[in-house]
Amino acid sequence: MSAPLPVITPELLLRAYEIGLFPMAEDAEDPTIFWIEPEKRGVIPLDAFHVPARLARTVRSQRFRVEIDKDFDAVIEGCASAFGARRQRTWINARIRALYRDLFDEGHCHTVEAYQDETLVGGLYGVSLGAAFFGESMFSRARDASKVALVHLVARLRLGGYVLLDTQFVTPHLATFGAVELSRPAYLLRLKRATTVHPSKNIWARREELTGTQALALVEGAAPI
Repeated sequence: MSAPLPVITPELLLRAYEIGLFPMAEDAEDPTIFWIEPEKRGVIPLDAFHVPARLARTVRSQRFRVEIDKDFDAVIEGCASAFGARRQRTWINARIRALYRDLFDEGHCHTVEAYQDETLVGGLYGVSLGAAFFGESMFSRARDASKVALVHLVARLRLGGYVLLDTQFVTPHLATFGAVELSRPAYLLRLKRATTVHPSKNIWARREELTGTQALALVEGAAPI
């Protein structure tokens, strides 16, 4: 008889984020979850977020309708499928889906979703704790859809007074937006400060929609039009 799997509750998961850990699984079929604490941690400085000119035109064009927290299950499914398409395996297993669904129901996990007509074509999800947002995964089924979602995420974080956007690692893709690596001590110092700040929770209300022009203004540090 196999040993029972350790119980990981939403509360324990939040505590792990608070001390610099995040969970992953080997693949979708493996029920085991292990904790990651990188020597170098990726972050996107919210006051130095870079939007390439072509992407800015796409954001401004309103090609995608952006919604917040509308369909968590579809977003996490999109993220799992996107990983699978690239490397045949995903770290998003059933336990992770259930845990983050619980966090979503409790208001600690959020999605930013990009739609064309009524079809979800891209998005991202992550965890909110204090004034820190931990980006977990993103996906795109249409060109620039996930990038537009990221711009809208940064706009809302700036609007709400967040001070830390964690990306776990720095990829070439994220580097184009200004992502940088921090040493573990430097990251933990920023994390500690961020989790003691209380941002505005109103930014996650779906009724507070932002146009592309407003999102870009917020990203650039101006008041939204």
